[in-house]
Amino acid sequence: MYKSLTLLALLPSAFAHFVLNYPPSLGFNEDDEGTAPCGGAEISFDNTTDITVGSFSVASRSTHPQANWLFRVTTSTEEPYNWTNILPVVSQSGLGDFCLPALSVPASFVGQQGIMQITQGAVDGNLYQCAAVNFVEGSESAVPSQCTNATGITATLTTQSSLDGDSSTSASASASGSASATSSGAAASSSAAGAVRQVAGGLLAVLPAGLLLL
Repeated sequence: MYKSLTLLALLPSAFAHFVLNYPPSLGFNEDDEGTAPCGGAEISFDNTTDITVGSFSVASRSTHPQANWLFRVTTSTEEPYNWTNILPVVSQSGLGDFCLPALSVPASFVGQQGIMQITQGAVDGNLYQCAAVNFVEGSESAVPSQCTNATGITATLTTQSSLDGDSSTSASASASGSASATSSGAAASSSAAGAVRQVAGGLLAVLPAGLLLL
């Protein structure tokens, strides 16, 4: 039986799992989260979330102080899945809520149902969560309430396209997606040389230098 996602907040760090807060997960079972492709959850489109391909957020909560993340999507429900990477692997430090806003996927996904897979790689192996989504036109008008970052969370883009030991089928291609953040209507920015600017409002931003900062 899949357990309530809210239970993770009460778990000691020894359990070392993560919860997908947004989009809603297909299901969370702490004993099966290491099972690819979706942490033991059955792939189903009974409950889907609309994802605007031009801009959307992914929010999670982690009990690992250090982890690598891989975000990818597919419109297939059978192996080999033909995953498309949303970003290169993201290296993250810090405990608690972790959110990336303003991610994107190719416009060719519009009008299709699909699966978004979030994989976390840490000291105890890879953990998997999935969400059933509808890809729609447009961009996210506002970040969801679940999209917050805990104090001390930092992250960096790597050059990796996969996680070590990933038992899911590898991605077919990389999406032309990006991640950025806005605060009080002001866009995060950087110089042409790739200098990193501070982003306010508790969000993270991917800038040309490849850094993600609070």
